[in-house]
Amino acid sequence: MTATFPITPAGTASVTVETITDAPGFAALQQEWDRLLQSSDSDGLFLTWEWLHTWWKHLAGDRGLSILAVRCEGELVALAPCALRPASLVRRRPLAVLEFLGAGLVGSDYLDIIIRRGREPEVRRALASRLAGQRLMLNWTQLKRPGCSAAGVAAALRESGWSVAETATNTCPFIPLAGRSWDSYLATLGAEHRYNFHRKWKRLNRDYTVQFEQVRTQAQCREEIDLVISQHNLRWRDRGGSDAFHTPGLVAFHREFSQVALDRGWLRLYVLRLDGKPAACLYGFLYHRTFYFYQSGFDAAYDKHSVGLVTMGLAIQSAIDEGAEEYDLLHGNEAYKSHWSRDSRELGRLEAYPPRVLGWICRSSVELERASRRFARRILPRGGIS
Repeated sequence: MTATFPITPAGTASVTVETITDAPGFAALQQEWDRLLQSSDSDGLFLTWEWLHTWWKHLAGDRGLSILAVRCEGELVALAPCALRPASLVRRRPLAVLEFLGAGLVGSDYLDIIIRRGREPEVRRALASRLAGQRLMLNWTQLKRPGCSAAGVAAALRESGWSVAETATNTCPFIPLAGRSWDSYLATLGAEHRYNFHRKWKRLNRDYTVQFEQVRTQAQCREEIDLVISQHNLRWRDRGGSDAFHTPGLVAFHREFSQVALDRGWLRLYVLRLDGKPAACLYGFLYHRTFYFYQSGFDAAYDKHSVGLVTMGLAIQSAIDEGAEEYDLLHGNEAYKSHWSRDSRELGRLEAYPPRVLGWICRSSVELERASRRFARRILPRGGIS
């Protein structure tokens, strides 16, 4: 189902904003979505139709679909890929919340509004006009800072009296690879880390028959994605657990998306085998010359051999060999990422609340809930809250 709202000042080209609220409408957008994304400044794996449609199937929860599609004279010029979380007094949400598709624990970085280059001003006006009269709040997360398209829409809403809050939430370490060889990249690393990698790699080849394999077939993909999940969960079981693959929905999402990504040529799922046994694995994607490192795992029996470190190095080398211009380690400040990267970019969250009393009540409720969670984390033992 779609609802169309014309937003066109007199004497200008016809601009409309459609709201897509059902699965058939979402499915029908695929080809237009792909073309639009490639003509935008937001092009990235986590804004592809494939990633977000798979997320919708498995991880939407109680959200309702609410994709805003902006057309000018019938041409698709922008998409705000959103879902609407219903109001809930029990959860201290007095207003419905408009969120991006892909939000939550799945780890979608660089979410944003997708806008065809050159159409930014009219799209911002159209979306702000469409949203300004709505009784809802915006909670747009995992935004690249600075320069995300969503910030322009939020700024236009502020001019309409909305209250807007922007917060830095995380960082994404990354490795610029354009023009680099494996040797020239290694030369940028600290001497100790470089020496450690070479030493571990030589010892593995001395003590074992080493294979570093990339998944190529659907049958391999089905087997090895489960290997990633099991190795990762076992690695974290005694360290408080991980939220990467901890629900049936997340597992189902990755089982399906890994197959989709293999079909598209994006999947980079590697397995390091020692004497034929899987010792470590790395799950990532190569999309438009950017390698996205997503997750990894290893068998604790090989811990002293640093198989995780070796696998990461071999994956970076493979990315360079394939012509990748960037190796993105995605969000998180884990210490091992700093050994491989020197650069990072910031992620942020934008929240916007409608004017007057209702918006004030909603913002106060959200801030109270966050303060309560921070207090609980300070006084409860580790693992005491989810």
